[in-house]
Amino acid sequence: MTTPAPDHESTAAPVEPHRVLVLNSGSSSVKYQLLDMRDRSRLASGLVERIGEETSRLVHTPLTGAGAEPRERTGRIADHTAALEAAAEELAADGLGLDSPELAAIGHRVVHGGLKFSAPTVITDEVLEEIERLVPVAPLHNPANITGIVTARALRPDLPQVAVFDTAFHTTMPEAAARYAIDVETADAHRIRRYGFHGTSHAYVSRKTAELLGRAPEDLNVIVLHLGNGASASAVAGGRCVDTSMGLTPLEGLVMGTRSGDIDPAVTFHLKRVAGMSADDIDVLLNQRSGLVGLCGDNDMRVIRRRVDEGDERAALAFDIYIHRLKKYIGAYTAVLGRVDAVAFTAGVGENAAPVREAAIAGLEELGMAVDATLNAVRSAQPRLISPQYARVAVAVVPTDEELEIADQTFALVGGPVNAETGPRSASGSERLGQVDN
Repeated sequence: MTTPAPDHESTAAPVEPHRVLVLNSGSSSVKYQLLDMRDRSRLASGLVERIGEETSRLVHTPLTGAGAEPRERTGRIADHTAALEAAAEELAADGLGLDSPELAAIGHRVVHGGLKFSAPTVITDEVLEEIERLVPVAPLHNPANITGIVTARALRPDLPQVAVFDTAFHTTMPEAAARYAIDVETADAHRIRRYGFHGTSHAYVSRKTAELLGRAPEDLNVIVLHLGNGASASAVAGGRCVDTSMGLTPLEGLVMGTRSGDIDPAVTFHLKRVAGMSADDIDVLLNQRSGLVGLCGDNDMRVIRRRVDEGDERAALAFDIYIHRLKKYIGAYTAVLGRVDAVAFTAGVGENAAPVREAAIAGLEELGMAVDATLNAVRSAQPRLISPQYARVAVAVVPTDEELEIADQTFALVGGPVNAETGPRSASGSERLGQVDN
């Protein structure tokens, strides 16, 4: 009688789920990254863009293995379901399929969580309904986030899905910072208050700045300057946000690539009465035709700096307005915090545009801030100091990693503690100074 071969599958140790898929769903795009949370390394990343158009495009990049090269497919991708299915096919081709028992959860970037969500949250039907109720205060972002969630839940209904909210980090703001000075009943009835955005970036960068300085986040006061196509500042006291520049929507605050930032609200009334513009017209003006592009026709800081160097007066004025607003917020947040230990530049412009960092800090010596020209000129994907040793306030460049922050928060919620190793495994993809972010 032949002895049966041992059943290796039945005796093998069960696989501990350790991967997290991060999804960032836009109105016509899906960005994704798959991470191994044992060492916080990236396994693959991708972008599906122009969803619903004949010119849809998927670029998938395997980030492991020798000679891994990006793969591209073009042609109509009808909707977000088809986009995620296409992404899943690409992952499966690398042996990283979404049906893998190693996948612990899917983490979703959700732009607006209101006041209800101050931490990452496992998505249930009730949670999804609340995200839908917030659509009126985030009409450009939450609907796309919801579409991604619904699609992912349909593809993997058995898998934990976690919402990580851009607004969550800012829910610690005191009422004095969060309230607008308008009628309280009207504000409460329509959820009008300052929520802030880019929260995952501000949380990550403030924590990494503390690591860079060898200090605990609870002991550090930091001004974080997230400067991409979307831009925001935050005042972080002891690891908690106490003020931030964006408000009810991402329009408020700094001058951005296409957004005006702070503006007299009466401008909207004036444009309606005098120019005959509708609310939608004004919305498009302030969100898409303002900021740097409205001032000089370009929103890529590399192009603007080249034009400045060539003597272009419109570009020079746009740059000066951008820096003026930035300085105002640095000064204001110095006053809010009372003591500033560090200023951290991050995101596409903040990480790569040395002239922006130099100009923003120039003249702030009385506040204890200065930039060393040699250190500032260094390009690196690593966190680094660019202030001279004598400066009372550390000035740092800290590459952001919002996908890793989302993965960390997701895995900590559903899969156990993350590896204590610090720092992102690879550059955050912010080499493009004009990158679009929120």
